[in-house]
Amino acid sequence: MRHYNITVEGKVQGVWFRRSAAQEAAKLGIHGFVQNRHNGTVYIEAEGSREQLTELLKWCEHGPSQAEVLRVITDVGPIKNYGNFRVMKSE
Repeated sequence: MRHYNITVEGKVQGVWFRRSAAQEAAKLGIHGFVQNRHNGTVYIEAEGSREQLTELLKWCEHGPSQAEVLRVITDVGPIKNYGNFRVMKSE
């Protein structure tokens, strides 16, 4: 089990990125949350196996069809044992 903090930059708000990320996480069996940030980025905390998280990161590089992802920044963090994956309100 690993924990990634993921920040996605670009045109990623107002394009269904959060909802699409939650669907992708559910499909992959990943737990955590996704949230819009005031600076225009999308922030994700994700927990799963290395393989699951690698697949989520690949998805984040393009996101939903209307997104224009410029950069994906990933940091490893401590496990928080999320029980599911949620879409959070904007920060």
